[in-house]
Amino acid sequence: MLPGETGWTSLPRGCGQRWNVGGWGRPGSGGDTELIRPHCCPRHPGARTMLPLLLLLLPAAACGQDPRLYTPALSTLPLGGLTTTSTFVLDQPRCAFPNSLSDAVIWLVVAVPEGVPSFDRTLEPGSPDRAYQRFPANTSAYMTLNTTLLNYPCPKADGEISVLRVGSETSCQGDNTRPTCNGPLPGPGPYRVRFVAWDNSGPVAETKWSEPIYLQKATPQTSIPRKDRGHSAAMIALTSILTILFATLLAGLVAMLVCWGSDACGVSSTFSKPEAVTVQRYNTHHVYDHPPSRL
Repeated sequence: MLPGETGWTSLPRGCGQRWNVGGWGRPGSGGDTELIRPHCCPRHPGARTMLPLLLLLLPAAACGQDPRLYTPALSTLPLGGLTTTSTFVLDQPRCAFPNSLSDAVIWLVVAVPEGVPSFDRTLEPGSPDRAYQRFPANTSAYMTLNTTLLNYPCPKADGEISVLRVGSETSCQGDNTRPTCNGPLPGPGPYRVRFVAWDNSGPVAETKWSEPIYLQKATPQTSIPRKDRGHSAAMIALTSILTILFATLLAGLVAMLVCWGSDACGVSSTFSKPEAVTVQRYNTHHVYDHPPSRL
């Protein structure tokens, strides 16, 4: 007879002992009473049948937990740009999947909250209904950042930064041949994410959905405070005045250089030709030596 059938009752005794009571009464009060030890007590005969199952579960417990217990979340590391207008940073799902799924591919699912209740886990990654380029107008979720457990080793080394930036690829944003693009998020959200493990037969494990994730909102130009616009106008006016002053100073410098090299300022740079000096021509009287006879 198994627990739960007629004739069984359960009373807390030590390690959760159960009493097989043939009639209503306590041990020693008569009737067919037999002490039955449950699985947590090694002397129970069923412990021998549970032992192999426990041994099989120990490696999975040591190398990864049940994915259904894991909830993706924003990273808790003090990183800059944890959320931006088009990206956010998640913790990697370390130890979220057991090593038995080492051949599976781990995908990240990004969805709008309205698409979570109707999410179809059997739709293949990269199919039209899971393409990034159709999100969120024509599909409520897309799948990206595919990798294996080799890139999510467990446990994480001390001091290691293990995060995922969602929305960091811009080159494939409009490329329909890359439906699994990790492109920028189209708006401030909110968004919800989960990790799904796929093998050749389809999805084999998945995590919980995250809480709603909100991105930063860009400040519209019309909402900029008036004093900021006044400050900008003052800077423009000051720049204009300085430009005019500089142009005036430059023009004065050029004019001064022109004055120094021409008669424009009343200073002649040429000299009058001096009068020619005339010398009267005369004949030179020569003195001859006269012979003594002529004296």
